[in-house]
Amino acid sequence: MSITSSAVLVELNISVWTAAKLDKGATQAVISNNGAGSESGAFRKNLLAGTSLRKDIADYAAACRLYNNKVTLPWADRGGRMLPTSLFMEYKQQMNVRVAQFHNLTDRLIDNYDNLKHAAQIYMGNLYDESDYPSAGEVREKFGFKLVFSPLPEAGDFRLDVPQQDLADMRMQYESDFNERVADAMRKPWGDLHTLLVSMSEKLSSSSAEEKKRWHDTFVTNAQAMCGLLTNLNITKDPQLEEARRALELTMLGADIEELKTDQLVRDEMKTKIDSILGKFNW
Repeated sequence: MSITSSAVLVELNISVWTAAKLDKGATQAVISNNGAGSESGAFRKNLLAGTSLRKDIADYAAACRLYNNKVTLPWADRGGRMLPTSLFMEYKQQMNVRVAQFHNLTDRLIDNYDNLKHAAQIYMGNLYDESDYPSAGEVREKFGFKLVFSPLPEAGDFRLDVPQQDLADMRMQYESDFNERVADAMRKPWGDLHTLLVSMSEKLSSSSAEEKKRWHDTFVTNAQAMCGLLTNLNITKDPQLEEARRALELTMLGADIEELKTDQLVRDEMKTKIDSILGKFNW
């Protein structure tokens, strides 16, 4: 199956109002009061001081970007990322929920905008300036959540009126770039797996009483989730990546966090298996 039928490009753009404003007067006062140079700093006001609503939206946007980066592969320096078609329906459902929640949070801020300004006025004291604040309609336009899907471009689809030799050179250059991008994309699942395995090995090496208190279910569930995700992210059907994924899957089969917490032999056995995976492949 062609790589172009194994994945689509998805471009996620989320914008959030910063609610920050440079206060030149306050900046100059701070600089003067401290005998500092004019380029030593700047004072930016938080226009929604006294509330976490805007930060809640920013944090939620960051979580959405993190999810997007977790289940997609890098493609271009900026813009689209590769989404395996096997994850398309799950991804779309997840994003439908996320975009709805993003708009709900935004609506809540806009609906309470006048009250938030009043709270900020009390909180900011003499730093408050009504002219700093855009209208509610302008604020709404500063929030956005956009998702665009597009197919991976076929390497041979050049329909240009140029000399045949130039057209052949363009195709060759594109194919080379295409292959490099696919190779770069596949470094992500390998890197994610390596990071997880190293972390697990280090955790399994620890024998201190304090460390044992910090064992959580996620030690097992994160590894199991990684196995499921790698099945979809291996869009090139790399047999070595599948072998490494399968080895981790078998290692985690029947793993019990309570046994890992209390039984040194169980931890040692799992560490041996994890280290075997780390030593087998050219990371």
